[in-house]
Amino acid sequence: MNLIKIPHLKVRTTKSKTSPKPSNKKIEKTIAIAGNPNVGKSTVFNALTGLNQHTGNWPGKTVACACGKYTYQNINFNVIDIPGTYSLLSNSSEEEIARDFICFGKPDAVIVVLDATCIERNLNLALQILELTPKVIICLNLIDEAYRKKIHIDVDELSLQLGVPIVTTNARSKKGLNELMEYTKKVCLNEAKVYQIHTDYGENLESAISKIKSSLDKSKKLDIDHRWLSIKLLENNKKIISSTEKFLNNNFSKNSKIQKTVNKERKKLKNKNIQDTIVESIIKRAEKIYQLCVKIKTKKYNHFDRTVDNILTSKITGIPIMVLLLLGIFWITITGANYPSEIIASGLFWLQDRLLEFFISINSPEWLYSIIVLGIYRTLAWVVSVMLPPMAIFFPLFTILEDIGYLPRVAFNLDNIFKKSGAHGKQALTMCMGFGCNACGAIGCRIVDSPREQLIALITNNFVPCNGRFPLLISIITMFFITEKLGIFQSFFKSLILTLIIVLGILVTFIISKILSKTILKGVTSSFILELPPYRKPQIGKILVRSVLDRTIFVLGRAIAIAAPAGLIIWLTANIKINDISIFSYCSDFLNPFAKLIGLDGVILMAFILGFPANEIVFPIIIMSYMCTGSILEIENHMALRELLISHGWTYRTAICTMLFSLMHFPCGTTCWTIKNETKSVKWTALAFLIPTITGIIVCFIANSVMKII
Repeated sequence: MNLIKIPHLKVRTTKSKTSPKPSNKKIEKTIAIAGNPNVGKSTVFNALTGLNQHTGNWPGKTVACACGKYTYQNINFNVIDIPGTYSLLSNSSEEEIARDFICFGKPDAVIVVLDATCIERNLNLALQILELTPKVIICLNLIDEAYRKKIHIDVDELSLQLGVPIVTTNARSKKGLNELMEYTKKVCLNEAKVYQIHTDYGENLESAISKIKSSLDKSKKLDIDHRWLSIKLLENNKKIISSTEKFLNNNFSKNSKIQKTVNKERKKLKNKNIQDTIVESIIKRAEKIYQLCVKIKTKKYNHFDRTVDNILTSKITGIPIMVLLLLGIFWITITGANYPSEIIASGLFWLQDRLLEFFISINSPEWLYSIIVLGIYRTLAWVVSVMLPPMAIFFPLFTILEDIGYLPRVAFNLDNIFKKSGAHGKQALTMCMGFGCNACGAIGCRIVDSPREQLIALITNNFVPCNGRFPLLISIITMFFITEKLGIFQSFFKSLILTLIIVLGILVTFIISKILSKTILKGVTSSFILELPPYRKPQIGKILVRSVLDRTIFVLGRAIAIAAPAGLIIWLTANIKINDISIFSYCSDFLNPFAKLIGLDGVILMAFILGFPANEIVFPIIIMSYMCTGSILEIENHMALRELLISHGWTYRTAICTMLFSLMHFPCGTTCWTIKNETKSVKWTALAFLIPTITGIIVCFIANSVMKII
């Protein structure tokens, strides 16, 4: 078959070399997986390597290179999942990592993953990578969705136009993976005939590129494509040039002959915007290939997605629907978690009694079994029984929204508000992650490109209540704001009040973001490309595995690791006495005057301080102190608990201020540790601790003062 010549295409053949003779020793090859966000790149990575690398149906999930391995025909392939990016031309963190690995990581081949339902947009990145290397395999993923939408792709023609092998796959169901591995092997071993294509950038620009390339060719040979480097020199892209010189250990841009040629050619071009010309040429080239290779039988192939998006992303209905979905998720979580929590608590406390019997039977000292069983074990028991059921319900529901493609719509709806607040639109996604665990939300802030806006996201992340704060909020709502007269609607009204509290947290996020962007984190809000993925059927099996193993067990394990030493500290403060008064009582009495100013009391404030390792234990500590038991306790009957609180001075004011402080107090120990790891800074970690705390104190003080007057 002859290669069809079409405009804007130049082809250079790379001859195949003789493949090595078989050997008992396994060959090692490195391959990179590249692609736009949300094309299934990480899913391809998972399918090849078998690793349970998290895949999210939202843009910008992967922000660092994930590594895996697989073996095919006695060859070990090291697979690098580089960050998803739309281009190699700009300077975002994802683009830098992707570009630098392809340029300087020297992979033996690059698998470029394209979404078969939107090839034209994805081709822009593919054409840029093909400028760097011909050792590429195009993985045309989501081919089943393309067939369903009646999109016909001429794969042979597309292969001719790009000069590299094309493999159609549906990575979610592992279709086409064997063919992908086969072509990857052939490209790595130079057994496949590939052509390096170059987009034609117009006569004037091509002439300038040719002369600079000739100057580079005459200088010391650089281990990178000279044509691509000529383009970067012509663009005067200082960041890319600096990165290239660093990796190649060669200051080629300082070469007088090369610099003279570059300056001369730039002057000839009369300082035209060279990058705009390059981008325009690549887009036109992608359009021509698309028109040549893709036929759509029906123009309404994405009619359903657009119809749904007109509702879900509407300025009028988008945010109300988002709030209603949030309300629905909380209602299901609250309603469904009660019974499992009781069962788990009963089982764990039955085991507690058996442990006490065991220690007593072996004549263990009372202080020893009190510390181990009533201190450490009881704390762990409450953390597990309180956290596990809501997480086991909330995370799968949240993951379903992620899997069907709704979360990018949340980011779209909130993008304009975040922009007006001086924050980044992607923060909407990190905020969603925070509902399950603020530490996970802090890690998710990596997807925010701008360091300034990433810090804003990290500092304000805690204003979204995590799973650990729900029990306290729900208990107070049940005791002080829900009556039996509501009957079957009790769960609904609990969910409604909880949703309103969370909406308040989101509003505070916007306000604090605005203040930060005008003060200590001044700067211009950056824009970003947000691709709305097609709606997809959720994969229930994978959702359950991912939500239970990757999220529920992971978060629970981390909470347990922190709650164990916390249990010891709580027991010690409650049981070590000076003049017959416990350390806990001394501390709470000292804090009481200040706590009263913000609508709390010393016991409540002390409980929040001791609950720093895990928010789940705040309420049990309050009950422990009021009942003077010396160990964490919880009363199952909400009416009896309400009477206990009222007898110790609680009013509606106390209840409201406690909920407000729970919403806006300092991050838990796990989140603070995560922020420290993300920022590598004690200063920013301290600010992430202090800003929510000060905000909570101010809000509680104002609320308490206003309610006193009323």
